[in-house]
Amino acid sequence: MKATFLNLFCFLFLISCQKKNEKQLDDFITISDRLGYRYEVSDLVIKTGKFENRIDTEKLGLKKVVLLNSSLLGYFSELNLVDKIIGISSPEYIFDDSIRNKVETGKIANVGNEQKYDLEKIIALQPDAVFTNYVPSFGNTYDILRQSNIEVIFLDEYLETSPLSKSKYLLLFGELFNVKKEAEIRYKKIEDDYHQLRNLAQQATEQPVVLCNEIYGNQWFLPGGKSSAAIYFKDANASYILSDNQEVNAIPFSFEEVFKKAEQAKYWVNIGSYQSKKAMLNINANYAKMKVFQNGKLYMINNREHGLANDYFQSGNVRADLVLKDYINIFHPELFPNENLYYFKELK
Repeated sequence: MKATFLNLFCFLFLISCQKKNEKQLDDFITISDRLGYRYEVSDLVIKTGKFENRIDTEKLGLKKVVLLNSSLLGYFSELNLVDKIIGISSPEYIFDDSIRNKVETGKIANVGNEQKYDLEKIIALQPDAVFTNYVPSFGNTYDILRQSNIEVIFLDEYLETSPLSKSKYLLLFGELFNVKKEAEIRYKKIEDDYHQLRNLAQQATEQPVVLCNEIYGNQWFLPGGKSSAAIYFKDANASYILSDNQEVNAIPFSFEEVFKKAEQAKYWVNIGSYQSKKAMLNINANYAKMKVFQNGKLYMINNREHGLANDYFQSGNVRADLVLKDYINIFHPELFPNENLYYFKELK
């Protein structure tokens, strides 16, 4: 449980942290302020953060790729591109049983983990591209792959502050794998459903106060008021305790500060995995003093969990509509009287 809690905390911290690009992608087809692309003569040019990839259009669509982080799996599943994956790292974090089976049977190679990637195996697989989040300490690894004529594409989707921006990465995958039409259809459906759900949430008469995340050590990192989490809460017609904040980054608070801010909270969401509220007190006994712990409702992101794998961090990256629907169902259950939560589970 401790490992799951730490993984969840790290994700929720990272998801709230974003450094805005100094240069906007005005002349690109814009996915977000972090990602864009355009065609130049015979190349597809991808601009992601401070990095740029130039891929000869004759190499599109990509036939075989390696993923160095499982968070990108949701895009491949959504576009039926799993058969293009020939290698993946840290398979213990894969939620989809069919993909896990491909790794176990050798149809998809296990190329190591974030502690040590098996470079020889990756190079031997001769992938058209390697997809990964950018980690500065792996700079040498990326250089070796590039020297082996392997395209390294950095996609830091977890840094996006707009939920639909994450979903919109589907359009880039559509270009890379020559499934542009399918990607456009899937994204449009997600976007339309998200907007319909947001409009539905506005019909609720109450706007409950929401607390998010947990304390870690002696600090409680709350997502900034412009973060992805805060946008979800707003679109679900809830009042986040930092809704007036203008930061996209996570902000550290002491327990006492959060205790005061959360005095009116009725919901506490995005907590780690626990068997019971009593078990939660083993992490911090001070939780028992909080009104929301005593009388409110608490929700974990673990309804679709398999060992160390959690589908929220895979399909949830793509399906912003399903995440928003869960939040609306939590804050305004009267709008979905006969529907169960998808990613979330209430802690009793």
